[in-house]
Amino acid sequence: MKLNYTTQNQRLQVQIDANAVKDAFKQLAEFQEVFDEQQCGACESKNIYFRVRTVDGNDFFEMACKDCYAKLAFGQHKTGGGLFPKRKKQDGTFDRENKGWYKWNGNGN
Repeated sequence: MKLNYTTQNQRLQVQIDANAVKDAFKQLAEFQEVFDEQQCGACESKNIYFRVRTVDGNDFFEMACKDCYAKLAFGQHKTGGGLFPKRKKQDGTFDRENKGWYKWNGNGN
């Protein structure tokens, strides 16, 4: 089965090939979790982009806002190579206010 999906902001399209409905669901969920971010969680700007930084041979995946310079970091699954948005604060609670988007202010916050 083939499934075509367009992100809510209409910027990206993907075609998913799957053998079963569960597989299609899983692939679509992974795609949406990473690529369907519509706006910055800090300032609500739609002027966001994907960025990969490489430090000491390690790749760091994030989305960044061109207007307020906030970013949303992505973690990497230990197996399977997938990504997920980091939406928790350092204390382990979910960041309901900014949805994981943050700005570096130089004092460790």
